[in-house]
This record gives sequence, structure tokens and C-alpha cells, in this order.
Amino acid sequence: MNPLMKTQKIGFLGAGNMANAMIRGLVDGGIPSKNIFATNRSDGKLIKLKEHYKINTLQNNEELIDSCDIIILAVKPQDLLGALEPIGRAFDETKIVISIAAGVQMEVLEKYLNNARLARAMPNTPALIGRGVIGYLLNDYDDQALESTVEDLFSALGRTIRVSDEDQFESLMISCSSGTGFVFEMMMYWQDWIEEHGFSPEEARMMTIETFVGASLLAAQAKEGVEELQARVTSKKGITAAGLQSMRELEIERALRISFEKAAMRNKEMAREIK
Repeated sequence: MNPLMKTQKIGFLGAGNMANAMIRGLVDGGIPSKNIFATNRSDGKLIKLKEHYKINTLQNNEELIDSCDIIILAVKPQDLLGALEPIGRAFDETKIVISIAAGVQMEVLEKYLNNARLARAMPNTPALIGRGVIGYLLNDYDDQALESTVEDLFSALGRTIRVSDEDQFESLMISCSSGTGFVFEMMMYWQDWIEEHGFSPEEARMMTIETFVGASLLAAQAKEGVEELQARVTSKKGITAAGLQSMRELEIERALRISFEKAAMRNKEMAREIK
């Protein structure tokens, strides 16, 4: 982490799960708690953040903007523009603003944020345990200092990937953020089938999780691609081959692609609704 980051005052507008994960990562990474601020519509989450991390909690968003160099927009997408409308004039080119709200595109944010240096970021749920994929997009492609700031803020949550435009941002969000939900759906089917064959729910859960974790770690550590790894565990005319043939006949790939596209369509609908 850049030593200068430890002198920056960082504010969170919103105190949900991802804000909590980011604050934990920042504190663990050496950011002084006294330099972290937060506001929230209700006090419950703020009280917990203050108790756990000894950060500063504020009563209004205007005070947060005045107090901080970097502001993280961590409220729900449908609430974001309503929260920004009365405070937009408080932002200027000295402020760095990072939105983690899905569906609120850069051009919309720029209308509300009065020349602030701006980034969109999208952490996925595994960021809560430091194994996330965090995509980000800058409103100034050549702002290297802004890029460095975003990397420093999110590196404790997992792997960061800079994208070049809104289309790439959407693809990363759907494949990694929505994709986490798709993987959970598959894990539920796995666990159900195992339970149907006499294993307890606890055993079925463990078997399912370890199969997915083991396959993922093997893919991460191997020099080969996923296709080659699959070929290594698939004997011709064997058990795995029979199951894979059925999956392909049932067009599992097509079903997944349709799921991705449906999620993309909903993201576009949200973008049209949030103006």
C-alpha cells in the first residue's frame, strides 16, 4: 500500500456488508481507524462499525464529504441518486469518489458529482473473505494516481482488474458477481443429489464444498488450462465421460449463456431506470 494512503481520510456513504468488508481490509492493511468515516441512513450498522473498528461515524453526508479525501458510495443502487441529489455541489475536483453501486453508469454519476475524480468498482461476495474479484472503471483513463488509489483500496479484498469501458464492466460484474450466485445454485443441486443417496445434510454440504474448492484450487495451481484438467480426469467411455456427455446433450452451456444474457438484460434495465 502506498504510504500516502495512510494519511488520506476515507469516507463511506453507506454501511452495508461490502463497506464493512472494505473497512476491515483497510484497517488490517494499516489505515488508521481515525482516518475512516462513515454515514448511514440508520444508526445500527454505524454503531457496530464504531465498536468493531473504532472508526468515526457522522450524522450527515455533507459532513462526510467535507471531512474526507476519498468517498466510497456504498448505498443501494436504487437509493444512490436520491442520496447524491442534495449533496452533489459539495463534490469538486479535489475529491476522489468510488461507486460500488450496480446499474448506475459513469455518465449518470458524472451528472451528480460536480467534476470529482470518479471510479466505478464492483466487488463480488467472496471479497468478504478476501477472495474477491474486483473490477473497476475510471472516468479519466490516464489518471494513474486514481488507478493507484483504487488498487490500494481494494487489494485487501482480492484480485483487482481494470476494465476499459461499461461493456467490460458489465461482463465482469455478471460473470463474477452474479456468477457467484450461479455457482451457489449449482452447489445446491450437488448437495441435494448427495442427500438423496443417504448422506446427511452436513456430509453432503462438506462433500459439495470440498469438490468445488478442490477443483478451483487445482485449476489455480496447475499449468494446464481447465479443458486439459478435465481431460485428465475423464477416461474414454468411463463414468465421468458418460456424465459429461449427458451434460452436453442437455445443453448446459446454452443454459448458462442464457442466464448470463438474462442478467445482462436486467442490468441494462436498471441502468435505464436509474437516471
